[in-house]
Amino acid sequence: MLSQKMQSALNAQINAEMWSAYLYLSMSMAAADKGLKGVANWFAVQFKEEQDHAQIIINYLLSRGGRVLLEPIAAVDTEWESVLAMFEQTLTHEKKVTAMINNLYNIAIDEKDHATRSMLTWFVDEQVEEEDSAREIIDQLRMIDCNKLGLYMIDKEMAARVYTAPAPLTKE
Repeated sequence: MLSQKMQSALNAQINAEMWSAYLYLSMSMAAADKGLKGVANWFAVQFKEEQDHAQIIINYLLSRGGRVLLEPIAAVDTEWESVLAMFEQTLTHEKKVTAMINNLYNIAIDEKDHATRSMLTWFVDEQVEEEDSAREIIDQLRMIDCNKLGLYMIDKEMAARVYTAPAPLTKE
């Protein structure tokens, strides 16, 4: 049985993951509007990943007898001055999500909730990957320094990104 504190914190994380998905969908649409199909694809994959992150926590919460409480999704930005600005916001946002996951993990430690801690370990590892991915793209975008040919090449590379369901959702 989950404590009320943990249940509330997990619900907050579910809602944060859904907001993240909404943000990345907005970024995908903004990139598509500028003809950047690869960047749009990268953010569309990110959108799906965030939805799955929410679903993992939903499934866990329900499996522990908890109740899922969905809140309204707050508005997100819809315009960015550049692709670099999109990824800088992505990195800032992912750092915030990392802090939230770490807070959940700390609650699990404090409450000696080993099952929740075990589930959250996947998220801790995932956040390292999320931040590293955004940082790597930022470095590439800074390297090309607004060079249109460089952006074209990065866009083509991002078009190859494919969606893969996360391990916690593929277990049978």
